[in-house]
Amino acid sequence: MLAAVGHTLRPVGVMDWLYSRAMSLLLDSFWRAVAYCVHPRVIALSFLPLILMVLLSFGLGYFFWEGAVASVAMWLASFELVETLLAWLAQIGMDSLRGVFAPLLVLVLATPVIVLLCLLLVAMFMTPAMVDLVALRRFPALERKHGGSLVVSVLWSFGSTLLAIVVLVVSMPLWLVPPLVLILPPLIWGWLTYRVFAFDALATHASSDERKALLREHRGSLLLMGVLSGYLGAAPSLLWASGAMFIAMAPLLVPLAIWIYTLVFAFASLWFAHFALAALQRLRATVPVEVLDADPERVRPLHTQPGASALPGLDQPGST
Repeated sequence: MLAAVGHTLRPVGVMDWLYSRAMSLLLDSFWRAVAYCVHPRVIALSFLPLILMVLLSFGLGYFFWEGAVASVAMWLASFELVETLLAWLAQIGMDSLRGVFAPLLVLVLATPVIVLLCLLLVAMFMTPAMVDLVALRRFPALERKHGGSLVVSVLWSFGSTLLAIVVLVVSMPLWLVPPLVLILPPLIWGWLTYRVFAFDALATHASSDERKALLREHRGSLLLMGVLSGYLGAAPSLLWASGAMFIAMAPLLVPLAIWIYTLVFAFASLWFAHFALAALQRLRATVPVEVLDADPERVRPLHTQPGASALPGLDQPGST
């Protein structure tokens, strides 16, 4: 098929066409995910991770908050530079910051844990139901080959999470460099989001060979989606800027941040579901099953002829 395309288009033209098709799929999946976020079922599903995270946060805060703040305050007091900074703030009339510095640092250190738990709870309690929702509404005829079992999915998520935690811990000293604190955490969360949600989106409908082929073929687009989702997930951290001034509002700000995290990861899950299932339908429409089963390495991006619809049924008016 690619040979036939090569007779009519120059290589540069083929690459431009492939890029435009990939971007079209990515953007189409994006706006569909935004629209699905207001679906009543999605909203209802979002309450379970939210309730679990709020209960867990307040439970841990009730038992460990004061001890954690005291420990961090003692740790900060051991640094002469920090004491010099706090003394300087007191001289310019900002002595009140001494009392919120340690609590704010505890919130900042707890943020990666909150983000990680929100992501895993959304993947566990929301993603399977949302993939089913997308499949029933857009791809009712798409065969379910169950190429990823629950055990494989759990091991995949567990391994990816452990690796992300290791990278987070190793990179924490670099967070003290102002530009890197805005770059490294979102990139790490984005990579983890891509690993978890891309796998889960294909676990039910794709065979093992199909999943491997799609993850390889669309790795760039999927990673970009994960990184963008990671930056969206970093937005609630801006609430801690308010926490520095209104630390007493932490009981309100923490649930608000958790709610935003939940919505962001729910959107990311929908985005991956729309993208992955559409790509799977395209793959099956353009690559014979026996070819894929015999040699998954033969799969190449977007095997359709220029001008042909790569997503049957999605180009029709009124398709959702």
